[in-house]
Amino acid sequence: MLNKVILIGRLAQDPELRYTPVEGVAVANFTLAVNRPFLNQKGEREADFIRIVTWRKLAEVCANNLVKGRLVSVEGRLQIRSYDDREGIRRVAADVVADNVFFLDKRRDSAASGGLGGSLDAFSEDDLEVKDEDVPF
Repeated sequence: MLNKVILIGRLAQDPELRYTPVEGVAVANFTLAVNRPFLNQKGEREADFIRIVTWRKLAEVCANNLVKGRLVSVEGRLQIRSYDDREGIRRVAADVVADNVFFLDKRRDSAASGGLGGSLDAFSEDDLEVKDEDVPF
């Protein structure tokens, strides 16, 4: 059996870091905007917004270094879960539980490197220029 997901996209929001109540394990959630490989009938590119879940040290690294608009690659597995909403209606949700998150662009705020320096960035400043109009949200 194989359950492997690889995504490249931009964060649609800043990660939300929490800790489990009993054991205090770090968990961070964020949404990744991933462009579809085709244009819609209006000639516009659409995106899927995929919920990503990270655990433990990876959750803390993501929460401390990622912000809305950052370009990342996520490797993980698809997890389907069900829950009852506030009205008691059964809902189904799909998440990608990340094993690895690779930062694919430079931080815009280099002073906030958090001691990690540029070691997690795949490109130098000269290799990639990210413009606000390139971000789909």
